[in-house]
Order: sequence, then structure tokens, then C-alpha cells
Amino acid sequence: VQLQASGGGLVQSGDSLRLSCAASGRIFSSRVMYWFRQAPGEERKMVAVIRWSTERTWYADFVKGRFTISKDGAKNMVYLQMDSLKLEDTAVYYCAAGSQWLDGPYHEWGQGTQVTVSS
Repeated sequence: VQLQASGGGLVQSGDSLRLSCAASGRIFSSRVMYWFRQAPGEERKMVAVIRWSTERTWYADFVKGRFTISKDGAKNMVYLQMDSLKLEDTAVYYCAAGSQWLDGPYHEWGQGTQVTVSS
């Protein structure tokens, strides 16, 4: 399965943005889908996670209450709805697929999509 992230862009602080992650093939029910982000000069950080089979979710504290991860099984899509965006949300966002909850290895990665939040 290949992943392709899209939906990034330049927005203002307080705006919303929805990222999409398209899978080229069927996502197996055992998969755990991730959104990570990496800001310049920083390490890649886990942002949100969803288990494909149960739709159990997890969020990093720095996005909790503002971001929502979801999936569309029929379309093999994963989304990240980002509301109340802050300057510090500026980063390249990546989707990834793994088989462990909140842990690697991550079997597939999307290419990343840039999110820039301005004041």
C-alpha cells in the first residue's frame, strides 16, 4: 500500500484545514494509521492515531481538542481535521501506517504535506 498525503496549505491562526491521506490499496483491518509532523529543526512527532478496525483514537496533548482523526473505509482514506490552528502547528505533516499501537515500525509513509500557519 502506498500513501499520499494532501491538503496542506497556508492559513491564518485560528483557521481550519483538513488533511487527507489516500491509500493506493486496501488498508488491512490490523493496521494503525498515524499522522506525524515535523517542524524545521525539530524531530518528527506523533500527532494523531486511529486503529483501522475499531476506530480507537489517540491524540498528542498539543493537539487534543483541536484536531480530529477519522477514516473512510470505503475510500481507504484517513483524514486529519485541524481546527483552531496555531503558529506552532506549522510543519510538514506525514501519514503513516503501522501494525502496533503508538509504536513502530511504520510500514508505509506518505510524502508529506506542508502546513503553514501565519499570524
